[in-house]
Amino acid sequence: MSTLPLLSGRVVARRFGWAWVGLALSLGVHVADEALTDFLSVYNPAVEAIRQRLPWIPLPTFTFEIWLAGLILLVSALLLLSPCAFRGARWMVWLAYPLGVIMLLNAVGHFAGSIFLGRAMPGVYSSPLLLAAAAYLLTQTGKMKRTGST
Repeated sequence: MSTLPLLSGRVVARRFGWAWVGLALSLGVHVADEALTDFLSVYNPAVEAIRQRLPWIPLPTFTFEIWLAGLILLVSALLLLSPCAFRGARWMVWLAYPLGVIMLLNAVGHFAGSIFLGRAMPGVYSSPLLLAAAAYLLTQTGKMKRTGST
């Protein structure tokens, strides 16, 4: 009887770990999609237009090299944290919630941007994968929180 909660905690942590890895890899695919479809040609002019109307909003523009290097570092860092996710580290829950929500909004933003532009926005083709991975991570994070796995 006493091994059942431990076993279920391990199963929940393992699923959380796979959800974490899935999101990191999905983000990597999404970054490749954006890089190959010239995302910055849409993003940077949009930021400039927003700055003209709302100069107090601190939105950055990027060169391709800096943008790509930053996102490669982010995906690498997420993958390096995956052993902690598989162990069910409590502090990973606090990272997973905002990460999942941000990636969910990112994917939805690509869909909305495509509708607004009237054409496929760069990065939209990988957005369903990113959306699914974010939703799965958020689901598994909720289960981690409920089980109290550590």
